[in-house]
Amino acid sequence: MQTRTLGTQGLTVSAQGLGCMGMSQSYGEADEATSIATLHRALELGVTFWDTANVYGDAGPGGFGANERLLATVLADHRDEVTIATKMGIAGIDTTGDTSTGRRFALSATPDDVRRRCEESLERLGTDRIDLYYLHRVDPQTPIEETIGAMAELVTAGKVRYVGVSEVTAEELERAHSTHPISALQSEWSLWTRELEADVVPTARRLGIGLVPFSPLGRGFLTGALAGQSFGQGDGRARMPRFIDENRTANEAIVAEVAAVAEARGALPGQVALAWVQQQGDDVVPIPGTKRPTYLEQNVGALDLHLTSDEMGRLDALAGRVAGARY
Repeated sequence: MQTRTLGTQGLTVSAQGLGCMGMSQSYGEADEATSIATLHRALELGVTFWDTANVYGDAGPGGFGANERLLATVLADHRDEVTIATKMGIAGIDTTGDTSTGRRFALSATPDDVRRRCEESLERLGTDRIDLYYLHRVDPQTPIEETIGAMAELVTAGKVRYVGVSEVTAEELERAHSTHPISALQSEWSLWTRELEADVVPTARRLGIGLVPFSPLGRGFLTGALAGQSFGQGDGRARMPRFIDENRTANEAIVAEVAAVAEARGALPGQVALAWVQQQGDDVVPIPGTKRPTYLEQNVGALDLHLTSDEMGRLDALAGRVAGARY
């Protein structure tokens, strides 16, 4: 597996990561055996940059921290092979919201929260250090300098190696980085979600901060595998605007364009969508999520697909055709 460097502090990770949230929530019923098989297959393929969060599993049968506990079953024998990223700042998730919001977050990231949540994550993961610790969402009641300052103390204590932030504005990123060096910014970025390109990405690059796109496959939609498929119980996409009624129908045309590029290249639509993200720069490490070995293998195949400038231009044009907001 190729590697890429995030930030200027020395964090080197596999060129493609693995988003683990869906193993415990948001995408239907959990299947622990299949998820563990996927984690082992990731090790075999060299996909060793694993992304989780303390809150993943909050809405599922395992409850708060379920995803970290799941990863711990594999990390127990492979800790030094994996770069583990986890997060704090979301105190809980309400998935009973209406279709205009999809979900609601309860946010809390005081210095006391930072210290307590770190200890909890370390215990659940069964490790003595977190490789990359993110502020999951900015707490509007706590200045970001206070949150990042507490995270910096964890670095000094040896409990955290690198600090990251997620879904921040350019101004918040500046403030965070001025408090302690930020190695990675995690935000949604894909063919159909490109808002951060206007000012967040340029700010991150000016500051030397790596980019970690989540949902690079549009929550699976850009793979084409969801065509005509209804969402089962526990699948949060059923409430997201882009997956509902006329928006979904309109967005199918985007998938058709991706599929046309893929067919011409003898690739899968998801591989084309993922290659587009990977080719945004050497400072970009996407973390496509999956809980099945087959999809993991398909995602890794995108690393061998190099899109031409004409293909990239054709895909770039799709952004203006997206129907519906993210949430």
